[in-house]
Amino acid sequence: MKQRIIGFALILVLGGCIQIENTNDTQVKKSIVSDVSNVGAEVVDESEHEAVSLLGVKLFPPELPQKVLDKRKKELEEAEANFNNNPDSLESIIWYGRRLAYLYQYKYAIQIFTLGLSKFPESYKLYRHRGHRYLTIRQFDKAIQDLEKAVFYSRTAPVEMEEDGLPNRRNIPRNSIQYNIWYHLGLAYYMKGNYDKSVSAYKKCIAISDNDDMLVAATDWLYMTYRKTGNLAAAEALLEPIKSRMNVIENYAYHNRLLMYKGIKRPEQLFNPNKSQKMAIDDMTMGYGVGNWYYYNGDAEKAKAIFGQMMDSPYWQAFGFMAAEVELSNLKVGS
Repeated sequence: MKQRIIGFALILVLGGCIQIENTNDTQVKKSIVSDVSNVGAEVVDESEHEAVSLLGVKLFPPELPQKVLDKRKKELEEAEANFNNNPDSLESIIWYGRRLAYLYQYKYAIQIFTLGLSKFPESYKLYRHRGHRYLTIRQFDKAIQDLEKAVFYSRTAPVEMEEDGLPNRRNIPRNSIQYNIWYHLGLAYYMKGNYDKSVSAYKKCIAISDNDDMLVAATDWLYMTYRKTGNLAAAEALLEPIKSRMNVIENYAYHNRLLMYKGIKRPEQLFNPNKSQKMAIDDMTMGYGVGNWYYYNGDAEKAKAIFGQMMDSPYWQAFGFMAAEVELSNLKVGS
């Protein structure tokens, strides 16, 4: 792998926020593409949009507030420097790719992980991260392939907490690498409609959960998967250990959705379809859970309206957005 520093973004100021655009440095682009091609890997297309939705909409990087952008750019610069100084370091490669992804440069992140796999072909960590980003750009089959490989290569590895690239307010990592592998694999199966395999993946997540953040996230997706299959009894049995007071540091949205399933909270407390302010990223999590709740309980039109409203959000990288997109795509195909 050649050493190079890659300049990835031009900055456009829009209303106090920043729109991240792909660089026009075509020589840099061609060089990266050449490296990926030289290791015999498929080259990710280099169009300016990062992905195309299941509804045929081109998806571009969202805007970031200036302060957030400055911080993430600085972190990317540090990751670039570490990569250039240690191009054969697995950790340097992983963090370079992760920092690119936090600036919504998913296709370049995938290429960095691909180059890393040419050096570390059995790295479950690289497969975990590349699989995650294939999931983000709606390439579900590739995500499944990578994450299944991550499961295989991690089968004898000791459980290891994964350092957060975007830490929670207490700066305490809450997920293990193994949990994240199974979690994203479960999501990829769910998006593909392979609910039996999704159930198995989320059961594994719950089995290795050792804190409430892990538990509520996996329980929520498993609950929804059971509801998809019509197994109401299994879904409701999952709610027994869910309490109003839990040691949740970051997955508040999932915790609140579970409390809604239990009847402790009302749907309108979680998601207000008449909200006048711009929807936040957590509204994607809330919106999908609430929309599903209405669908489960016989109000398909209300569910469809919420899913449609979510499509106006710029936060297409959120799993709730992605799942709502899948629902609308399925409705479109079935109509």
